[in-house]
Amino acid sequence: DAPSPLTTSNMAASIREKQTVALKRMLNFNAPPLKNTAAEPVWKVLIYDRFGQDIISPLLSVKELRDMGITLHLLLHSDRDPIPDVPAIYFVMPTEENIDRICQDLRNQLYESYYLNFISAISRSKLEDIASAALAANAVSQVTKVFDQYLNFITLEDDMFILCHQNKELISYHAINRADIQDTDMEAIMDTIVDSLFCFFVTLGAVPIIRCPRGNAAEMVAVKLDKKLRENLRDARNSLFTGDNISAGQFSFQRPLFVLADRNVDMATPLHHTWTYQALIHDVLDFHLNRVMMEEGAGAEPSPAGARPKKKNRKSYDLTAADKFWQKHKGSPFPEVAESVQEELDAYRAQEDEVKRLKSIMGLEGEDEGAISMLSDNTAKLTSAVSSLPELLEKKRLIDLHTNVATAVLDHIKSRKLDVYFEYEEKLMSKSTLDKSLLDIISDPDAGTPEDKMRLFLIYYITAQQAPSESDLEQYKKGLLDAGCDLSPLNYIKQWKAFTKMAATPANYGNSGVKPMGLFSRVMNTGSQFVMEGVKNLVLKQHVSRIVSPETDDYRYFDPKMLRGSESSIPRNKNPFQEAIVFVVGGGNYIEYQNLVDYAKSKQGKKVVYGCSELFSSAQFIKQLSQLGQK
Repeated sequence: DAPSPLTTSNMAASIREKQTVALKRMLNFNAPPLKNTAAEPVWKVLIYDRFGQDIISPLLSVKELRDMGITLHLLLHSDRDPIPDVPAIYFVMPTEENIDRICQDLRNQLYESYYLNFISAISRSKLEDIASAALAANAVSQVTKVFDQYLNFITLEDDMFILCHQNKELISYHAINRADIQDTDMEAIMDTIVDSLFCFFVTLGAVPIIRCPRGNAAEMVAVKLDKKLRENLRDARNSLFTGDNISAGQFSFQRPLFVLADRNVDMATPLHHTWTYQALIHDVLDFHLNRVMMEEGAGAEPSPAGARPKKKNRKSYDLTAADKFWQKHKGSPFPEVAESVQEELDAYRAQEDEVKRLKSIMGLEGEDEGAISMLSDNTAKLTSAVSSLPELLEKKRLIDLHTNVATAVLDHIKSRKLDVYFEYEEKLMSKSTLDKSLLDIISDPDAGTPEDKMRLFLIYYITAQQAPSESDLEQYKKGLLDAGCDLSPLNYIKQWKAFTKMAATPANYGNSGVKPMGLFSRVMNTGSQFVMEGVKNLVLKQHVSRIVSPETDDYRYFDPKMLRGSESSIPRNKNPFQEAIVFVVGGGNYIEYQNLVDYAKSKQGKKVVYGCSELFSSAQFIKQLSQLGQK
C-alpha cells in the first residue's frame, strides 16, 4: 500500500518540503513523525542503493538522519554484517539485482525486521519473488511492510528538481537524439521519464494540466504522462490522487500548469558562459547534487622542479538551504558575490575579537573548535558565551566556504577570460553590435580553453540569422582546429540546424540577452581578497527563457481529469495559472533555472518550478554533441 502524503494546509509547501516530509515519514516506519515528544527515536539502520542515496543526500544531513534514529546508513550492495536486533529500512529501486540482494539478506537473517520501501512502484511478479524468498527463509513475519514510495526524482531546490543522477546517460540528450535509435529504445526512455514525472506529481499531490509543443520528444512524454495519470485517476480504489491523499485547499482549487519543453528548441543557452554564482560554480567546478568537490590548495605555488607533486586532498562543500549567504546570492552576478563575501569577512573580523573574548571567558583559548561544540551547556562560567559562540563559528565556516569557492571560480574567470566570452555571447544572442571579431577571440591563445572557443562558435552558429558562407566557415574551422578544438559538435549542430530548419526561428533570442550595462572594470577596495581587476563588472538584465509563455495556442493541451474528448472540445482552463512547472526533456541547466526564478519574482503570487531530465554543465553537453557528431 502507498503512504498517503501528509496533509498540509499551507499552499506554499514546496516540492522540497513535500519530498522531505515523505522521507521522514518513511524513516519513521511510514508513520507521521511525532512532534516534540521527549521519547528517544527507535534505533534502526537505513539500507539504500545509489538512487536512494542521491534522493536523500540533498535533503537530509547525516545529523538529521541520526536525530531520526538512523545509526548506520549503508549501500545495499556493500558487505554488511548482520545486526540481528535492529530493524532495517530499505530505500531502493525495484530492480532485479536489488530484489536478489534483498532476498539474500532475508536468507542470511541480517536484521530483526525489514521495512521495504521502493523508490518507484514494484511489479507484481517481483513482489512475489520477495514473498517466496521470505517463505523459504522462514522470515515472513520479519518482513513488516512493503511500500511503494513514488519518490523517483531528486529535489535540489525549493523550486527545482531533476529526474536522476545515476544512469542519467540512459535518458540523456544524446540517448534521445541518436540517429540510429530504435522505436523500442525511444519507448523505454519515455517510460523512464514518465515514471519519474508521475512520482513527482504523486508527491506534489496534484494533477496538472499539461501543455507541450508538437512533434518532438516533449510531446511523446506529454501523451504518455496524460495516459498514466488518467489510468490512475480512473482506478478509484487505488488512485494516488484521491481524497485523503490530497489535502483540500492545498492548491486552493488551482491546479498547476505543467509545461513540457524540448531541449532542441534552445541549444544556445546550455552552451552559454554565465555570470551568476550558482551557474558559474556548475560551469567551472565539480558541482553535483548541491555539493562542490574541490582540490585543496589548488592554485597554490607550484612544487619545486623535480619534487614529487604533493597529493592533493579533495574537499567537499555542501551548499544548502540553511546557508543564508548561498540562498541570498546564488542567483547574483559574480562581482556582487565577491563583494558580499568580502563584506561578510570584514564583519566577521570585527567580531573575531569577540570570539577570542568568549573563548577566554570559557577558558578555551587553545581548544580546537570541534571540542568547543562538544561542550555541554552546564559547564560553569558559561553565560551568553555559549549561545553566541557556536553561531559565530558557524558563520565563520560559511564565510570560509564561500571564500574558497568564490576564489576558485574567480581563478577560472581570470585565467580563461570568461567575462569576455559571457559578454560576447550575450551580444550574439541579443543581436547587438559586436565590438571585435569572432575570429580574434578564437585565435587569442590567452582567451579560454578549446572548449570555451567551441561553445562561443556554436552559439554564433546557432543564433546566426544566415549561416556563414562556405569560405567563412572554412576560415572559422581552421581557427578552431588551430586552437585545438574538436569539430564533431559542429557536425551535429549543422545537422540539427538543417533538420529543424528553424521552423520556429529563434529570432527571439533577441530579447533573451543579458545586457552588460555600464561596462567598466573596477578594482575593488585594495584590501580585498578578490581583486577583480580586469574582470568586467557586468550587470544582468532581467530576461525570460522563451520556454515559459505557454499561453501560445499551438501548444497541445491535456487535462487528465477530463473524460476522453477531442482536444479542441476540451474546455480550456482559462484562469491564469498560479503555479507552473516547466520541464525540459533532454536536459537543463542553472541559467534557465535562474531565468525562471527571476521571472517568477517579477510576477506577484506566481510560483514557478523548474525541472529537467538531467542537469548538465556545458562541458557535459558539448561531450554529448561531440558523440552525436562523430563521423
